[in-house]
Amino acid sequence: MPNTNLEITKTAIDDFKKIQKYMFLAKEENAEKTYSELKREYFSLKAILNVAGVNLTDIDEIKE
Repeated sequence: MPNTNLEITKTAIDDFKKIQKYMFLAKEENAEKTYSELKREYFSLKAILNVAGVNLTDIDEIKE
């Protein structure tokens, strides 16, 4: 039986990496509203990953 907590954590990490990619793109395009909304999602995912005990040092490229 697969570890559900591990699957949830993997999904959150994948989403975290996607959000960061979209944040970089929004910043390059000077899309402030889009960046702001992505930043809210970024903080939510970051909080979830911190609670799950994930070390974000290597995967957090935004560092906000």
